[in-house]
Amino acid sequence: MTTRLPLRALVAAAALTCASATFVPAAFAADEYNVSTGVTLAGAPLGLHGVDPVSMFASEAPRIGDAVHTATHDGVDYYFASAETRDRFVEDPEAYLPQFGGFCAFGVYKGRKLDGDVRYADIVDGKLYLFVNAQIFEAYLQNREEVISVAHAAWPGIRSTPAADL
Repeated sequence: MTTRLPLRALVAAAALTCASATFVPAAFAADEYNVSTGVTLAGAPLGLHGVDPVSMFASEAPRIGDAVHTATHDGVDYYFASAETRDRFVEDPEAYLPQFGGFCAFGVYKGRKLDGDVRYADIVDGKLYLFVNAQIFEAYLQNREEVISVAHAAWPGIRSTPAADL
């Protein structure tokens, strides 16, 4: 399944994530999760650019979450479109979290941490993979199995390394 977020939803997601401070919680090392610059009202960084991670698995387009429906996992806040999707996430966060902390799977394949964009996503074997742009997504589609396999092998070695150091 490939999902592409409409432009107006992307603009709304960007607006939700604007803030002036940067916060790195003690629950994880710097850059283990791809989070938006700034913090949520609760003081934690925002994951998945404010997009409801549960909605990424639905047949409809991904939905922008609302701060009213927030859940925190491993020091990162996630917004949800409804209390129902938030509750589904809370019951089993690993089932909905993007792989590689939300970084671009192709970037991890290449040993880098690039921003994962919900407009370029793939679900393989029930796991969500994000990609930085259309060109990278198309390159991934040419060799999907290798990219996923190599990225999973590479991730433990770069997981706790700051993106700027890669």
